[in-house]
Amino acid sequence: MVSSNTSIVVDDVSKIFTMHYHRSLKQIMVAKVRGLPLSETFQALTDINFEVEQGESVGLMGLNGSGKSTLLTLINGVLKPDSGTVKTRGRVAGLIATGAGFHPQLSGRDNLFLNAAILGMSEAETHRKFDEIVDFADIGRFLDTPVSHYSSGMSARLGFSIAIHVDADIFLADEVLAVGDKPFKVKCMAKMQEIRQQGTTIFYVSHAAASVQHMCDRILVLEGGHLNYDSKLVDGGSVEGGIKFLHYDDEEPDAPGDKNGISALADSALGAEI
Repeated sequence: MVSSNTSIVVDDVSKIFTMHYHRSLKQIMVAKVRGLPLSETFQALTDINFEVEQGESVGLMGLNGSGKSTLLTLINGVLKPDSGTVKTRGRVAGLIATGAGFHPQLSGRDNLFLNAAILGMSEAETHRKFDEIVDFADIGRFLDTPVSHYSSGMSARLGFSIAIHVDADIFLADEVLAVGDKPFKVKCMAKMQEIRQQGTTIFYVSHAAASVQHMCDRILVLEGGHLNYDSKLVDGGSVEGGIKFLHYDDEEPDAPGDKNGISALADSALGAEI
């Protein structure tokens, strides 16, 4: 049981995936005759341990393939660990994959209701927040167009808008700012700051060091499926220590520095009407 002041408990968690090299019966038989392997196991996560307190904003960083998305799907309950336990308290929502749950032949309007239901919103709750979600997504006349005609940016705007309007105790975001133009990224950062100030626990995955530094008060670093850095344990909460641990220089176009990057833009957006 998760205590009243704890949002997430990850206890000695490991996850293994099996990669199959052959799909058809013919391919399998040929591989067997030639003595080739049919499958291989991949250790995505190994003995992960940490706790997140209610209201903490945690940045999860690491190179591609380090296990970040796998850990997020375990916390979200989409996957189950092969060993260990993951416990959460309250409603979990967020955007793990852009457009996840969208049906390409349905309109943006229909997918809004479908995706909201997947995230745990009732029909009445979705109706109540409908205008606010649509205004934030800002897809205009394309709301009644099939999402198969949407650009990646439009899908990202709609998906994020739905997720961020779920009344959740824990909000998960996996590379949520990787797609979209700068004004939308600023608006997303401002909205995430808003829910952070409301006491929502945020688990934020990103390669953008500037946005992690601006958004988070703690950082976890995964390397090859191992949790090799927890700023709460190493530096008493220093996010900068985790960024240095990763040797991230953060020379991204949307975050060129403290004055001109997304951190400064998000600061200015906090006082703006969204």
